[in-house]
Amino acid sequence: MLEVDVIGEPPLLLPAAEVLRLADLAAASAGIYDGHLAVQFVDAVAIAALNLEHRGKAEETDVLSFPIDGDTPVTAGPRELGDVVICPEHTVDLREAVVHGVLHLVGMDHEADAGEMLALQAELLSW
Repeated sequence: MLEVDVIGEPPLLLPAAEVLRLADLAAASAGIYDGHLAVQFVDAVAIAALNLEHRGKAEETDVLSFPIDGDTPVTAGPRELGDVVICPEHTVDLREAVVHGVLHLVGMDHEADAGEMLALQAELLSW
């Protein structure tokens, strides 16, 4: 079973139950049905600091993903997928941000593929 910790106050338009459903759906699309991840909602100052520290970009962004186990096979205990950090004030579609972030945690990268990640993201959001 996939465990999802929702940290911070999810916006009213995106209840925690929907965050869990979307994260589970995105992970399942990569064949991952058990493990742990966290989705955290932060303000613009916090996401700008994370973006600068981890990507060298001194600006706010909508979503950041921090994978932990990645594609490495896990031999003991549940898989630790990582963290998704979302800034609601810089996010047009919160549902999309959750799916996008989790797809990055499971190893997808829209900057390196030929459009597969964004196509899968659109398909998942249409469900």
